[in-house]
Parts: sequence; structure tokens; C-alpha cells
Amino acid sequence: MKTVKTITLGLMVMVLPLLISCGPTTGKPPPPPQPVSTPTGVETPQDAALSKAVKEKLLADKSVNLSPVTVETRKGTVYLTGRVASLDAREHAAKIAWQVPGVQTVLNHLQVED
Repeated sequence: MKTVKTITLGLMVMVLPLLISCGPTTGKPPPPPQPVSTPTGVETPQDAALSKAVKEKLLADKSVNLSPVTVETRKGTVYLTGRVASLDAREHAAKIAWQVPGVQTVLNHLQVED
């Protein structure tokens, strides 16, 4: 009887990981993962107003040229994309975005020109 239990336990140890790793298949490839740090969907009116306010504040600042910066907002998160002339301009754009009331998060994806 002890031998039967040992064999059964041994088989379970070998087969169980195989059963766990096998999942149902649909024949379709899984959808590509969406990066967490990019906006998805359409801006709500509140988000559009926030994007507009950030963009206006960026354009009003004359210390550096921030006109190439694209601003999108999703649920209070402001996404800054585009190319700027320097690392200082990149950091300055993020600081300006944080100054706008209603901004909850700033994700700075600005690239510095070579």
C-alpha cells in the first residue's frame, strides 16, 4: 500500500506542473500589450481642457522654445511628447505642466535633439 501511495505522489508531482502550465487555447494570438505610459482612447472634455491649459502655459513661456511639445491628457495624467533642444528644456516643460491646476501626474516622453 505504501508503494502505491509513493508512486501516486510521484506521478502527481511530475504531471501537476504540466497540467497547470497548459491553458485553454483559442487559436488566436494574444493581443499586443499596451504600454502603460502612453495615452489610450479619446480625451474627455475635462482632459482636453487640461491639455489646452498646459499647452498654453508652455507656449507662453519664452525662456525656451516649447512649441514642438505635444500634450495629451487622460484622467488627469499629462503626457508630454515631441522633441526639444536641450535637457533643460525637457525638464522645464515638465515643471510648467505641474504648475497647471488639475494635473495629477506628468509623464515626460520628450526627447532631446542630437
